[in-house]
Amino acid sequence: MSSAPHLFDEMPKPTPAPMPVDLSKYSKRVLLKTILDRGDGGLGLVDQRVVVGGWVKSSREMRKDHPPAGGDAKEATGGKDVKCVEVFQSRIPFLRTIIKVFGGNTAHTKEKLESVLPKPATPSISVLQISDGSSIISFQIMVDSSIAPPSQLMPIGTCILAEGVLQKPSLQGKHAIELKAEKLLHIGIVDQDNYPLSKKSLPLARLRDCTHFRPRTTTVASVMKVRNGLNQASHTFFQNHGFIHVEVPIITATNTEGFSDIFQVSTSKSFAKEQKKEVSMDDTENISLETVKLSIVEKSKKVEELKRSDSNKEALAAAVQDLHKTNLLAAELEARSKSKSKSKSKTESIKTGDGFFSNQAFLTTSGSLHLESCASALGNVYAFGPRFQADKSESRKYLAEKWMIETEMAFSELEDAMNCAEDFLKSVSNWVSENCYENLYFLSKRVDKTILDRLNSLASTVFEKITYTTAVEVLSKVTDKTFETKIHWGVALTEEHESYLVDEFYKKPVIIYDHPKDLKPFNVRLNDDGKTVAAFDVIIPKVGALIRGSQKEERLNHLTKRIKELGLKKDQYEWYLDLRKQGTVKHSGFNATFDVMVLFATGLNDVRDAVPFPRHNGKIHN
Repeated sequence: MSSAPHLFDEMPKPTPAPMPVDLSKYSKRVLLKTILDRGDGGLGLVDQRVVVGGWVKSSREMRKDHPPAGGDAKEATGGKDVKCVEVFQSRIPFLRTIIKVFGGNTAHTKEKLESVLPKPATPSISVLQISDGSSIISFQIMVDSSIAPPSQLMPIGTCILAEGVLQKPSLQGKHAIELKAEKLLHIGIVDQDNYPLSKKSLPLARLRDCTHFRPRTTTVASVMKVRNGLNQASHTFFQNHGFIHVEVPIITATNTEGFSDIFQVSTSKSFAKEQKKEVSMDDTENISLETVKLSIVEKSKKVEELKRSDSNKEALAAAVQDLHKTNLLAAELEARSKSKSKSKSKTESIKTGDGFFSNQAFLTTSGSLHLESCASALGNVYAFGPRFQADKSESRKYLAEKWMIETEMAFSELEDAMNCAEDFLKSVSNWVSENCYENLYFLSKRVDKTILDRLNSLASTVFEKITYTTAVEVLSKVTDKTFETKIHWGVALTEEHESYLVDEFYKKPVIIYDHPKDLKPFNVRLNDDGKTVAAFDVIIPKVGALIRGSQKEERLNHLTKRIKELGLKKDQYEWYLDLRKQGTVKHSGFNATFDVMVLFATGLNDVRDAVPFPRHNGKIHN
C-alpha cells in the first residue's frame, strides 16, 4: 500500500548554512587541509572569512587592465625582476634628502622628480599557490598589488599569512576555491640568490645538501608524513597488544652487540686533550728523527741570520718559536723510540679517563639488553629511539644514527616472537595504507607505482618460514644465477641471497630462523645441536631484512661461556648476568629498523632520503 506524499515533502527546503571551518587551536589560522580535503574541494565554505598561512610553491602575476584570455597569466620568474618604477619610488626620500643637504628647493625638486619619473606600474594581482604542510594540494590566494607588491610575494619560498574571504575561482583551473586576500598579516621574504628550491623539482640526491629546506618539497613532505604514520601505527600496535613503552639509555657502558664498531663518548675537555695528544704522538708517526734534526740545523741558521740583520724583530721571534717547537718534536721522537709501549699506555689513559663517568661510555648500538631487565618485571615491553654504529658502510640502508623499534617479551619463545613480528608488519602496513593514502598515492606517481600494491600484499600474505639450512640448500641449487658471495653453510646471507629468496623463489616475505651461532650476538639462545641459535630474520620484498629477532639465552652457564668465547669483558655484563641468577625467565623479542620500514612504505631507494636529518660516514650537515 503506497502512501500519499506529505504536504511538507513538496515544500522547497532551505539551503543549509555553510559549516564554519575550524581554527588551528594554537595559531588562530585555518589549516589548509580543512578547506582542501573536503569532498566538495571547499565550495561549501564560499563567503567565509578566514586566516591562512603557508609558503609559496609557485606564483604568477595577472594585470588588472588586460585580463588574460582563458585564465592565462604572466608566470613568475621568481620575483627577481623588480620594476624600475618601484626602484625609483623607493629612492625618492633618499634623493630629496641629498638635494636638501646641498641647498636645493624641495618643492621644485618634487615637481622635477614627478615629471621625470615614470608613472606607477599597472595595477596587478599576484596569484599564489601556497602550502602549509597539512595537505599535498596547494591553495590559491589572490593578492592585489595595492596590498603588497608582486615582487615581494612571488618568489618561491616566501612565507605569508593572509586574511580574506573564500570565493569561487576567478581563473579557470584545477582549484575549486580560492582566497581573496584583504590584508597580509605576515610576509617572510626570501633571498632568491641563496634559496635552493625552485619551481622545478630537484632530484632527491641534490636535496640532501639542504636538509633544512627539503621538507618544503611535496615529495619529502609526503615521506615525512608516511614516516609519522608508521610511527603512530607502531605505537598503536604495541599499545593495543599490552606492551609497555619504556626508554632505554642512549649512553651506555655496555657494547650491546659485541661485534660492531661503536662511538665512544667523552667530555669536550678530554676530547681536546686527546686531539692535542694525537697531533703530537700520532700525526708525526711517519716523520723520522733524522729529518727533524736536519730541520733543526736549517732553522738554527735562519735564526742566526735574523739576529745579525736585526731588521725584523717579529720575524726573529717567530723563527725562535719555530725552532723551539722543532726541538721539542725531536725530543718527543727520541723518547718515543726508547719507550714505545709507555707512550701507548699514556695515550690510552687520556682516551679513557675523562673523569665524568667512572668507566668508558659509548653511544648504544641496541637497547635490547636493557629491555630484558624491564621485561623481567613488566612482561611485554618495547622501545623506540636512535641507535648508533660507527661502521663505515656504503649500503643504501645504513646510517650511523638509525631509529629502531625494539621489543622483549617475558615467558616467550622463538615461535612467539616470529608470530609477533609477522603480525606487527601486517598491522602497520594495513594502518598506513588506510591513514596515509593521499601521500602514498602521490609517492606512487612520483617515486614507485607499486607502493600501494606492495603494502596491501604484505598485509594479506602468510609469511614463509624456513630454517637457515633450508635457505642455503635452496640457494645452492640455483643454476641460472651467479651470486657474488658463494653460498655455503656458515656464511652470512647477503642482500642478493635474500632478494632471490623473496622475489624469485618464494615470491613473498620469508622468515629465516636457526642461524649459525657465529653470525648472531652473544646473548642468543643456543639450540640443542650446538651449532645454531634461536634467531630469525624477516626478509621482505624491496628492502630485504627488515626485522631481526631471537630468543635470549636464559641459562647462566651457556651465557657465561659465550661471553668468554667472544673475549668480551665480563665485568661489563655482571648486571646482565644477574638477571639469570635472580628469577630468570625464558624471553624473546625482535628489533625493526624503522628507517628501512619507511623505505619499504615509500618506495625510496636510499635511507638518507627517508629520515629528516641523515648522519652517515663522511657527512653531517647540521
